[in-house]
Amino acid sequence: MECTTVRPGVQCRFMGKKGCNYIGGTCLEIVEECKGCTKIVQYGNREFCSVYPDPAARWRRGTCNFATHVKREDRRPSGKDINPLKAAKRAQR
Repeated sequence: MECTTVRPGVQCRFMGKKGCNYIGGTCLEIVEECKGCTKIVQYGNREFCSVYPDPAARWRRGTCNFATHVKREDRRPSGKDINPLKAAKRAQR
């Protein structure tokens, strides 16, 4: 449905027949950690996240899982996780 609170005319997944279904009834602006992400939508002179209505909540427990500007490190130890038989089969293809 189309947003009627903060971004009128924009499709929003949180809008219902009775208005915005999100807590507080409105989407909140992005926080400083969101700067540089490709999921930012600008409406007027304000910036909003196109995925989450409250971006600050996504950053409270660490990195936002949809942040496109943050590089994630590989958690596997180098070379210890890879099965050599499977690696050889993949190399043959």
